[in-house]
Amino acid sequence: MNTSVQIQLAKLAEMSTGELARRYAELFGEPTRTRHKKYLIRKIAWRMQALAEGDLSERAKRRAEELANDADVRLAPPKPKDEQPAAAAKLFVGSPSDPRLPAPGGAIVRKYKGKVIRVLVTEDGFEHEGERYKSLTAVAKAISGSHCNGFRFFGLEAKQ
Repeated sequence: MNTSVQIQLAKLAEMSTGELARRYAELFGEPTRTRHKKYLIRKIAWRMQALAEGDLSERAKRRAEELANDADVRLAPPKPKDEQPAAAAKLFVGSPSDPRLPAPGGAIVRKYKGKVIRVLVTEDGFEHEGERYKSLTAVAKAISGSHCNGFRFFGLEAKQ
């Protein structure tokens, strides 16, 4: 590597993120989408070296094409979250067949701080005092005010 490239590479570490973003745009012909300084330095250094010393050999490029498997390439982008089927939105967090839980329609009862707590098991989660929850942990947090394992809070963990 010639000394002028080495000097330019050494100066990259002293540049601000804005200066690096401008240099990136000069070298790649498009603006960067990141402001991560170390990433920009690495990308710019790679590009400067590739321009100064040449890119991959034709043999290396052919080998890379051979190794690339088109079957692994996604042909369609993933669906945005708002286009997911309605059934996915009501996904039950715990398995409804979890042996620790009663069947949907059943209830989990526990005494807590002198009060009897009753939680109804539904198809899509749990219901307590008219509120719906996706998990027993969410119910336990609403009742106790602190995070704790829902199965442990209701004394269901030993049945596993």
